[in-house]
Amino acid sequence: MPAVQSRKLIKEAEQMTTFLLVHGAWHGGWCYKRVAEQLRALGHRVYTPTCTGLGERSHLFHRDLDLESHILDIMNVIKWEELDDFVLVGHSWGGMVITGVADRVPEKIRRLVYLDAFVPENGKSEIDYLPEELVAAMQADAAAFDNGTRPIPAEAFHVNEKDVAWVNQMCVMHPLKSMAQPIHLTGGIDRLRNKRVYIYNEGFAEGPFKQFYDALVNDPAWITYKTPAGHDVMLDMPDEVVRILLEVA
Repeated sequence: MPAVQSRKLIKEAEQMTTFLLVHGAWHGGWCYKRVAEQLRALGHRVYTPTCTGLGERSHLFHRDLDLESHILDIMNVIKWEELDDFVLVGHSWGGMVITGVADRVPEKIRRLVYLDAFVPENGKSEIDYLPEELVAAMQADAAAFDNGTRPIPAEAFHVNEKDVAWVNQMCVMHPLKSMAQPIHLTGGIDRLRNKRVYIYNEGFAEGPFKQFYDALVNDPAWITYKTPAGHDVMLDMPDEVVRILLEVA
């Protein structure tokens, strides 16, 4: 191989970034399709796993799936794909998952990105950050559907009109235990100080995520962004998500 071509390939490899994108509740890896296509077209490696019991793995749903189950899903992707120095992204409930993952393997993570997501404190679960009426509705679902909670309609998330019917068709039951199990952190995530990013979507202002943005926007250890999109920004504004991810990477 000519020396010039070899140097070019080495330079391109150095610029390539690995992204691991974790979906939110009721969703699956499918929701990152547009973002992943753009990133791959630019030469990056992208993984969009679906957690057990959701999306194309919905046939594996069972009542005992909890947050630990889903953290292990992502830990196993990291192990068997031999990932290192990657950008870890979590949307919505996925913020619970990536927090648990980051606490265990902080040395492998280049950036930790919360995409309109929960940023849990040690000992807290997702439902600790939700309004009481929503928690009550989810608990009623779980009692009726073997620990499953029905998807929140895409309309409530302010998904763009073209995608509403598709998102409602693709979303499935989510196990309540994975929302109700408290997260247990050992302090590993503290090693990622100054490597954390929060992206808040103003188009879903009535959601529970402004509390996290407000708490972090003036914290010098965090990089923060706002978009005008609804909750599923990866569908509404994939170009903007790609831009931000490349900027922070």
